[in-house]
Amino acid sequence: MTGPVLSLRGVSKSFSQGGLLDRLRRRDNRLVALHDVSLDVMRGDVVGIVGESGSGKSTLAGLAVGLAQPTSGEVLLDGQSITELMRDHAGPWRRRVQMVFQDSSSALNPRKSVARCLGETLALRGVPKPQRESEIVDLLTLVGLGREIGPRLPHELSGGQRQRIGLARALAMKPEVLIADEPVSALDVSLQAQVINLLSRLTRELGLTLLFISHDLALVRTLCSRIVVMRKGAIVEQGPCLDVLDRPQHPYTQALIAAVPKGLAGRRTPLPVRADVATPKTREDIHGAA
Repeated sequence: MTGPVLSLRGVSKSFSQGGLLDRLRRRDNRLVALHDVSLDVMRGDVVGIVGESGSGKSTLAGLAVGLAQPTSGEVLLDGQSITELMRDHAGPWRRRVQMVFQDSSSALNPRKSVARCLGETLALRGVPKPQRESEIVDLLTLVGLGREIGPRLPHELSGGQRQRIGLARALAMKPEVLIADEPVSALDVSLQAQVINLLSRLTRELGLTLLFISHDLALVRTLCSRIVVMRKGAIVEQGPCLDVLDRPQHPYTQALIAAVPKGLAGRRTPLPVRADVATPKTREDIHGAA
């Protein structure tokens, strides 16, 4: 197909606020998290979603992965509505769109070993039991871990290892679209670079379509080919990543870039790194282009 793999068409999402008394008094205390958002994500795109806290980034991710349904508008996967797919069976959508969560600790069951976690995911995909052990090893290798990790529980892993296991679990479904919601914000500097390098390599090798949600403009610049800037539940600017970051048109985008500390924002030498080449190894290299 030549059209977008993932589309949002006039999507809005609101949530009820207040208690029972407010509802009895018919007070309209709804929080509007997204308002009339339209976005096309082409197959193979690496799209960065940026904006301040509360801008609607994570709500957009939740709608795209099917964790919630829009109040109005449509979310489409290859032209098929999520509402229609979820009405009958969510399996096809779940297999084709996967998510890596921000908090790797809470995303993994503390009582399940790595091998059991990945094995259950493979079972959902329909992989026969005799084949699962070899696929688990393949998945661990894919994210840069050894088979000795399999018997371990989440608390026996480092933060970077847990985040890689979360990524391996998502990849176990062989998704077409991967959504990474602040996947490195809870990690230290060296681990952030490792995970970014890993995401860059996997998008190249597997042909994944990636939505990368982050507060860190330097990481987005390094990894992404397109950028979407959100504010108060709406998209205010989008386009090729380097164009938007080097020549922002919207005042909010300009303010967002200006808010980066001068030691990082002042150095404008572009990185020789994009989604189709190797990413930098150090935080200083990453931030040198912010």
